[in-house]
Parts: sequence; C-alpha cells; structure tokens
Amino acid sequence: MDARSLILGKAADCGFAHQRVAALTATPWLDRFDAWLARGSHGSLHWLAERRAERADPRLRLAQARSVLVLGIEHHHRRPPDPGGLTGQVARYAWGRDYHNLVGKRLRKLQRSLRDEGISCWGGVDTAPILERSWAGAAGLGFGGKNSVQILPARGSWLFLAVLFVDVPLSPDLPLGDHCGTCTRCLDACPTDAFRGPRDLHAPLCIAYWTIEERGPIPLELRPKFGRWVFGCDVCQEVCPHNASPPDPDEQDLLPRHAWLDLPELLTASDQALEARFTGTPLRRPGPDGLRRNAAVVLGNLGLPQAIPVLEEAVRTCSPLVAEHARWALGQLSDV
Repeated sequence: MDARSLILGKAADCGFAHQRVAALTATPWLDRFDAWLARGSHGSLHWLAERRAERADPRLRLAQARSVLVLGIEHHHRRPPDPGGLTGQVARYAWGRDYHNLVGKRLRKLQRSLRDEGISCWGGVDTAPILERSWAGAAGLGFGGKNSVQILPARGSWLFLAVLFVDVPLSPDLPLGDHCGTCTRCLDACPTDAFRGPRDLHAPLCIAYWTIEERGPIPLELRPKFGRWVFGCDVCQEVCPHNASPPDPDEQDLLPRHAWLDLPELLTASDQALEARFTGTPLRRPGPDGLRRNAAVVLGNLGLPQAIPVLEEAVRTCSPLVAEHARWALGQLSDV
C-alpha cells in the first residue's frame, strides 16, 4: 500500500469522514488573515494574533514536515421542533459533545497510529496555531464561503476540521475554487450586519462572538438583533444554498441534546448546576453568568409577559452584569 492510501485509510478508520491532502508550503492566504487582524476584526480574541510565526510556517513545530493532511467530520442534524415559550436556540455545532474533545480524541488516536508506522506528525483542532480553513481550501476539502465558513458543495458547511502535518511526501488534492458565484444571501441575512464584505467578518458585531466569547455587557444596539440566539448563531449558514439538503451524519455524540434551552432555568440555576449540566459540551464556554446574561437578552426579545417574574428575580439576586441585562429586558417588556 502506498503512503497516501495508508494515511487516508487510517484517518477514515479513526472516524474522519473526509480526508484531503495539501502540499506543504507557507500557510495559504496568510496575508488575508494578517489584514483581518490589522483591521481589529478579531475584537478581544487576542490569541488569534499570537504565535504568528508558527501559523505562517508549521515547520517551526515539525521541521521535517512534507505534507498536510486535512480532515473533516460533519455535525449537522435537523433542528428539533421549536418548543415555543421561553426558550432560546443554540448553534448547531454545540448541540452535542464538545468538538474539541470529540475530534481531538480521534486526532490523537490517528497520530499514535501513524507514529507506530514510523511517521512523524503534528497537528491540532482549533486551539493550535494553525489556520485550518486555509489548509482545507488548499487541499480541496470544501471552499471558503463568503460567510467565512468552509463549505462542501452539495453537502453543506456543518463541518469540524482538523489538520495534521506529516513528514511524508504525498500527492496533493486540487483546490475546488469558488462556488458562491454572485450569491450574497449570507451577507444580506446577518442580523447584526457583521460582514464588511465577502469573507470579511467583523467579530465585534457577531452574535456568536458576544454570546460565546465576550464576558462583558452586550452593546445596547445589538441586543434586540440577537432574537432567540442564546448561544452562537447559524443564520449565515441556514440561508446558504449549499445547506439546503445536507445529509445527517451518523455521529451519536453530536445528536441535538441542547438545540433549545429553557431560559428561566438558565437564569435561576446555580453555577454548580449549570456547569454540571453542560459538562463536556461547548455550552460551558461563556460560564454561568454569560449564559444568564444571554438568557436575559433573549427573554427581552421574546416579548412574552410570563418572562417578567423571572427577570425581576434576576435583578434582585444575580450578579451586576446579569441584573443589568435583566433590567434591559424588563424595559423591552414594559408595554406587553
């Protein structure tokens, strides 16, 4: 068996549904990433600007690297029926197990298997200094959409990526090129106008940025635009024509256990209860107060009078951050 078939076969055996190869070069499209950072479009995500040298040249981590293995796992499942009432919606990637754990475990298993074959490798999932989508584009594992998300034509963009650099020369796959054409649905549909242009997301205007990463007060002008998104946002992917009929992958760990969240429960549960409930999922990322803050904003947006008692209780008992957002939500409900 040739090296390419051996490596791709092992990747498939470890649970990676998609495998592509790129030739090792300087990181593709690094100039776009640098320009994006220079514009401050990463907001407070300061770690994106760190370890640039390693992002630019993975050979600083694996000097003998010769090829790039790009791997993908699809995570889409149909959203369960809307339960209505005082509930908020969660971005699809966070419905099940934390992808860092799920994909990371498979990647470590693959690395061990390759090392048993005498193949040196280094890589990561999201948290390593690697521009995964740049390498995915170079390897033909989808293409970069105007919404800054990697898209598999005819399958969609509900995809987790991992990248592994190996010390074996492998024949590369070809890039796909652009499949967006003149379509701008994702840019037009963004609730907060977070896109300054195609493939140019300004994070400090993004719902996902605020509901997941930022810990402070959400800007007043953005709160009404969050709608029912209590964690993340899928709008720019939901409207994409490539996501019209994506297949549901056979991934039990990614089933929709947390597609909808009970907002009063988020506001009233203890820190310990929230942390225990969401252990092993992405929903722990904002912390208990972040989830409560988000829940208060969504309750204000729902316009339902039954939210008033729980918001009044939050004003009395929650942290100053949450209480301020609860007061805002009560102001939104003053006329209902």
